[in-house]
Amino acid sequence: MKISKAEFRCSSERISQVPKDGLRDIAFIGRSNVGKSSLINMLTGRPGLAKVSGTPGKTRLINHFRIDNAWYLVDLPGYGYARTSKTVRNGFSTLITDYVLRCGKMHFLFVLADIRLEPQRIDLRFIDMLGEHGVPFGIVFTKADKLSKTQCEKSVERYRKRLSETWEELPPMFVSSSERGTGREEILDFIGECLKV
Repeated sequence: MKISKAEFRCSSERISQVPKDGLRDIAFIGRSNVGKSSLINMLTGRPGLAKVSGTPGKTRLINHFRIDNAWYLVDLPGYGYARTSKTVRNGFSTLITDYVLRCGKMHFLFVLADIRLEPQRIDLRFIDMLGEHGVPFGIVFTKADKLSKTQCEKSVERYRKRLSETWEELPPMFVSSSERGTGREEILDFIGECLKV
């Protein structure tokens, strides 16, 4: 799938504010500073579309980007960043869980994980919650340019092994690098297939 037009549509602080049209949402979420904005910019081919920040926890709203007037790419707040106050953190999680579990527009969710790290407890907890509620999702490993090909393969295998302990069927997994454009075609083609269903 090719993207020729990507434009910011709106930011929402609650799900009652998300666009009411019939276009479906493909959403992206992950721990703060996992490289979500960079991945969104790489996928859309628009470097400044999602604001990239060196400060984790910068995205605090649900941001909708309209893609080719056909679907929305949705940038969700990062979770699990300790430097925001507990009330604000709780606000993130309420906003995130409301959207992920209750927003009828959400068609598919990509959970981002830093390929350099061991499977993180907070990611695994979030993934388990998705499974319990039957939310369709896939995993995108970010920052693959920081490791060798062999190290990347080992890291993905470690994740597969960990998830296999509790999951019968594993979600689709993608390896990406915003620096190198790795994974762009695979992820976009997968989204294209998703939107046909």
